[in-house]
Amino acid sequence: MFDRIEATDFKVIVQNDEQIELSFSRTYNSSSGDGVVPLNVDKRFVILRNSSGFYSYAIYEHLKEWPAFNIDNTRIAFKPRKDKFRYMVVADERQRFMPLPDDRKPPRGVALEYPEAVLLVDPIEPEFKGEVDDKYQYGCESKDTRVHGWISNDPPIGIWQITASEEYRSGGPLKQVLTSHVGPASLTVFHSAHYAGAAMVIRFGSNEAWKKVYGPVFIHINSLPEKEDPLGLWQNAKQQMAAEVQSWPYNFPASKDFIKADQRGTVSGRLMIRERYVSNESIPASGAYVGLALPGELGSWQTESKGYQFWSRADENGHFTLENVLSGNYSLNGWVYNFISEYQYDAFITVTPGIAIDVGELVFEPPRDGPTLWEIGIPDRTAAEFYVPDPNPKFINKLFVNHSDKFRQYGLWERYAELYPKEDLVYTVDQSDYKKDWFFAQVNRKIDDNNTYVGTTWKIEFKIDSPDTHGTYKLRLALATAHAAELQVRVNDAQTVTPLFTTGVIGKDNTIARHGIHGLYRFYTVDIPGSELVAGNNTIFLTQTNDQGPFVGIMYDYIRLEGPLTS
Repeated sequence: MFDRIEATDFKVIVQNDEQIELSFSRTYNSSSGDGVVPLNVDKRFVILRNSSGFYSYAIYEHLKEWPAFNIDNTRIAFKPRKDKFRYMVVADERQRFMPLPDDRKPPRGVALEYPEAVLLVDPIEPEFKGEVDDKYQYGCESKDTRVHGWISNDPPIGIWQITASEEYRSGGPLKQVLTSHVGPASLTVFHSAHYAGAAMVIRFGSNEAWKKVYGPVFIHINSLPEKEDPLGLWQNAKQQMAAEVQSWPYNFPASKDFIKADQRGTVSGRLMIRERYVSNESIPASGAYVGLALPGELGSWQTESKGYQFWSRADENGHFTLENVLSGNYSLNGWVYNFISEYQYDAFITVTPGIAIDVGELVFEPPRDGPTLWEIGIPDRTAAEFYVPDPNPKFINKLFVNHSDKFRQYGLWERYAELYPKEDLVYTVDQSDYKKDWFFAQVNRKIDDNNTYVGTTWKIEFKIDSPDTHGTYKLRLALATAHAAELQVRVNDAQTVTPLFTTGVIGKDNTIARHGIHGLYRFYTVDIPGSELVAGNNTIFLTQTNDQGPFVGIMYDYIRLEGPLTS
């Protein structure tokens, strides 16, 4: 069901010399019919004196007695004039003139493997001919989606969506969301299942009451004299974004459901890391992400969507402060680049209005049993450090040529079969280089022109001079994403019927098709009995078994083999 949330009631909430606040609302009742989402929705629009735009926020409410239902996606969308707004800016390094929406329609455009990806074969402006346009190429992590929008050159006008806080967004700071794309379209995504799948859907059961405030988002409109560089509008938008961030939480929303600063709390502390193979003493978790989310199991914040989340980065000494936290019970979570898995405080934290909580010094002990025998990649929750091939020259986006985000090019999954037409990837420890020799995604291999695909088995070859046959080796597998994949692990015998380990079928992230470099993070430990290893050459086989199409697969974050503790 697609619901544009058209209101049935209008009300002026505030009207004075300094502020106008309008409400467009819709109240659900049992006679509303099957075509209406069982939510009360109150959409607010606010204009302040001397402001360069307007604010919008919404209050969603589901009452206990209403039917169960799911929310897959909810957002604000703007579509400025296509004849004026042609230059799109998502970030400093991701901006360009964009095709027209007419170029995507047949016969000017030809849909590729899925309808969002279109090859421009006869665009109105020849400069776009031969390019691929796909809205997913312009997605961003939530933490990096503070401002984006469109520029008109004639006259020089910009329209920008500015998000001062991500507290109301689902999935934490690494959740990937859509931004702006051909239309022109500009989105502020409050919640979506993109790059996460069914696990991310907001599911309401019967007898479940819920209320949440999304926003406010600021719609910033700016202009310049005609002789000035229109890109100055982007610089101004970034300055406005910084000002909005400093003003959060806003003091003007009239709804009692938007909680002001004096009714919020603060949580602070220090996160340390205890990893005996890095240091004999605990070291500060410099740069760690630390956040509060609704109580759940380890890592559940990645798919948490009904509540609010509050995140911060620790300083070089591991100190962190989470400000303007709403009242409630939370789990305290964290992770640190270069260390596997993640941290969760062993007790819930209860935040109350106006109270500052100091949790003291916390210690994160990443999984570790024995010394590192070898490792592949960097534990950073992405596959960005691995080999990303150049795209097929027939399917390029010019923006991402010689770009750090080369993984956003279309069709990279097909390049695997070109590199490995008969035999799968083989990685030799102490010889191979993961930056060159480890393909960024373990995808299926296309074997004919009839779109027949087969699962793939990657080999890691390594030597052990004298294995401890009585000990247990630990294979640490950190996955950056998975889509409808089953990963099986075998050691020294690829033909054995029963694998040493299997993930089962995991993931609906769809990261491969949507040009991402990570989705949901998953972490596994595989116990390898020392009796499975031999003196000399050994092989670990990583088999992805599901052969259903090009987008099934896995991206690895990091792999490590640890020796037994006695080694």
